[in-house]
Amino acid sequence: MTAADIIRPGDATWPASGASGPFTMDRDWLPFHPAPRKPQFAPPRGAVDAHCHVFGPGAQFPYAPERKYTPCDAPQSKLWGLRDYLGFERNVIVQATCHGADNRALAAALRSADGRARGVATVAAGVSDRQLTELDAAGVRGVRFNFVKRLVDTTPREVLLAIARRVARLSWHVVIYFEAAELPELYDFFASLPTTVVVDHMGRPDVTKSAEGPEFELFVNLMREHPNIWSKVSCADRLSRSGPPDYADVVPFARRIVASFPERVLWGTDWPHPNLKPRMPDDGDLVDFIPKIATTAALQRQLLVDNPMRLYFRR
Repeated sequence: MTAADIIRPGDATWPASGASGPFTMDRDWLPFHPAPRKPQFAPPRGAVDAHCHVFGPGAQFPYAPERKYTPCDAPQSKLWGLRDYLGFERNVIVQATCHGADNRALAAALRSADGRARGVATVAAGVSDRQLTELDAAGVRGVRFNFVKRLVDTTPREVLLAIARRVARLSWHVVIYFEAAELPELYDFFASLPTTVVVDHMGRPDVTKSAEGPEFELFVNLMREHPNIWSKVSCADRLSRSGPPDYADVVPFARRIVASFPERVLWGTDWPHPNLKPRMPDDGDLVDFIPKIATTAALQRQLLVDNPMRLYFRR
């Protein structure tokens, strides 16, 4: 398989015109990389891409009326092709904010994956027990709370806590997405969540600061004091100021988390890289970032196989 087998501009699902049924992608939206290179790093057998998304296609799975962006279509077929091309065996698909709490695209992708994918949903306060049970049967194993105000409207914490208590009964976890400057205000709330908590992208640290400085130390302390809290060491492309292909300024942050909490870390591509500016990453570069932060075969296996299998695929 080549990169051209995954993504061909002009094919039936490529958003060359931005059109997707009644939807037109935002004028400044950057579609995913059309031809990622083959990475030099070969993931260990059984490796899981533990953070990725599907968008639409909008003609089949409409984007949410309350969305704050309209993306290109990024359907499950493209995700499966990328998975195989990069050398992964499984995926964890995280509900995209452009779909709101309508998890139909996510559930359809999970059902088509032959047991090789699990999901993280977004649910509203009024979600029924039946709906949660149906999502669980489809392969959902977590629910995501987004605290980034430019992407979603803020939900009251008491509502989120009530949802967390309900999904804890299903043995689901909670995924939280926030930015580093918001952690002091949210620290106690995160510590109160009654189930496993997975932090997206190390809480989006400011990588122009020190990985040993007080801002990142607060996040490390959150993980140190609360053994139910995990972290994704993903999105080097989103965090870096120095840029590709090495994303060198992100390495000290991610390496510190992997070394300190090897049994509670996950990694993912973040494909198709929503809302990313000013350039799309090459997914081959992102895979080659892994051995820079997980520096031994044992750490790489924990990060890519043991941890995501334990959290997502134990049932």
